[in-house]
Amino acid sequence: MVIKKLNIVVAFFLLSLSVFGQMPANKSEEKAPRNVTRNDFLPLSKVKSGMKGTAWTVFSGTESTPFNVEILGLVPNSIGPRQDMLVGRISGGGADRTAVFAGMSGSPVYIDGKLVGAIAFAFPFAKEAICGITPIEQMVSIFENGDSERLATATPKKYTMRDLANADAISGFDRESAAAQKIGRFSHSVPEGEALIGQSFMPIATPISMSGFSKATIAEFTPDLLRAGLMPVAGMSGSRGTTGMKPYGDDTLIGGDSVSVELTRGDFSMAAAGTVTLREGDRVYAFGHPFLSLGNSALPMSESSVVVVIPNLNNSFKMAVSESVVGAMTQDRATGVYGKLGTAPRMIPVKLNIVTSRNKRETLNFEIANDEFLTPILINMTVFNAITANEKDLGDLTVAIAGTIGLKNTEPVRINARFAGGASARLATNSVVIPAFNLVNSRFADLDFESIDLTINSSVESKLAELQRITVDRARAKPGDTVELMAFYRTDTGKVVSQKIPFTIPRDTPFGKITLSVGDGTTIQSTGVEQQFEPRTLAELVSTINKVKKNDALYLQAKRVTTGAVIGSNELPNLPPSVLATLNTSRSSGIYKPTVESIVAEMELPVSEYIVAGKQDLEIEIVSSID
Repeated sequence: MVIKKLNIVVAFFLLSLSVFGQMPANKSEEKAPRNVTRNDFLPLSKVKSGMKGTAWTVFSGTESTPFNVEILGLVPNSIGPRQDMLVGRISGGGADRTAVFAGMSGSPVYIDGKLVGAIAFAFPFAKEAICGITPIEQMVSIFENGDSERLATATPKKYTMRDLANADAISGFDRESAAAQKIGRFSHSVPEGEALIGQSFMPIATPISMSGFSKATIAEFTPDLLRAGLMPVAGMSGSRGTTGMKPYGDDTLIGGDSVSVELTRGDFSMAAAGTVTLREGDRVYAFGHPFLSLGNSALPMSESSVVVVIPNLNNSFKMAVSESVVGAMTQDRATGVYGKLGTAPRMIPVKLNIVTSRNKRETLNFEIANDEFLTPILINMTVFNAITANEKDLGDLTVAIAGTIGLKNTEPVRINARFAGGASARLATNSVVIPAFNLVNSRFADLDFESIDLTINSSVESKLAELQRITVDRARAKPGDTVELMAFYRTDTGKVVSQKIPFTIPRDTPFGKITLSVGDGTTIQSTGVEQQFEPRTLAELVSTINKVKKNDALYLQAKRVTTGAVIGSNELPNLPPSVLATLNTSRSSGIYKPTVESIVAEMELPVSEYIVAGKQDLEIEIVSSID
């Protein structure tokens, strides 16, 4: 009988161990608090070293689970002026396996049922699971003024035609833009060569799930993504398509839930994963640190499920799949992101019609963020990927790209270009990125993208040629006469091709020598007088962008020497010597540029089979009569 009772006690003891082993890290909180209000905040002044609490995050699936947090202390002004940071140590539950991981940002911390803040910072390469916590009062107060509309710049931006036709690669996050500089000052990644690597808190990296992107594209843009604190996670579906919003309910995006902010969705998808800190009615607070410091925004905010958290010696991270869109992230600031449930996100529909060198035809449909900073970057990544994922990486390649960037308040920007050679994919991408970049940086208040519709044709033939010389059938001509030029260019296979160019001299051309120049659009554009202009309206800027010379077309210019000047964007030819002397005084130095040549006439030549590069000049004399 004694042995029987002893067996019962042992069995009960073992059963108790099994049950208690499955209990949450904090017995008093078996579920994450779901109806937290401002009255449930624990003021920072009452948080003391040694306090123990519970944090919640999703380690797998959609249900958040608890783990332990011990408060170690407070670091004043660590996040910013009057923005303090709590320091804690996490343990228990899934945290013993993963420590602090990318995607944990925003995980709410509770002490005695009161919300303390969001886990948001970590030490790179730390041997212990030490974290930084953004106090909830600071996190909420920064969003108190609500949303505001984007403001137009107070000072009109100046452009040159070279700016609008700049063929330099804009790779990833443009370093000169104000947004990029802002991100650079709050980089989530470890700075190269930083002496204090591992000795200062950094915002926890944000994993960004990517699908539809080739390994080559991810490798191309990973350095820029990491620089902005985004950790690419390839092979995961960032979204399930471009379906409409799902109505939200009481259990939608509550504290501890996994949340995704989508940058693109559809055939290409990119979604950044974090954790919800607080839900108040239709307001959602998450991350506890900036996403990209975008300020005002309108990006899709989605529910998400976690496939797995990958333990990693360098930086553990979660792999998440976006579910239904339930609202929009409307602000992205120093202490976190703020979203509104039921608010429709602002996205740009993109359609890419791809025709490969093997005559494979494919249509890609997706949406990208409509944002001053993100739009050019996402165009860059998706168009580049559409070309390179369907063609070979090495050898000859010719890419033709045509289509429009649709705008709601003015005519569309027209895209029409061809490129050949090893950099053709990058240059073709730039032909779309550059106008988009100039549009968003103009900051006109009425700028509103409607759509992007492009057709991309590629072939493995090289259609490059070099302009070697030009000739003219006479050395002297009268105004109104038609002269015939011949252009000779050599292809990269050695074949010499000639092209006849009839040119009628304008009847009002003054007597004297003129220079006839034949060259490709990029060279002609870059060798002209650099004139600045300030577009007064969006329509004026778009009209000017559409006048940028084509890279794959030849142009003929007739120019003559003048005694004029360029003031601002206005060319004043044939000024009297007295006017030039007045402009050239020390009191007015720098307000004008002397005009060496003035364009008499200009014409675009019919597009050739080849993409001809180079420029050649010759002179003829305009006379009143020919003996």
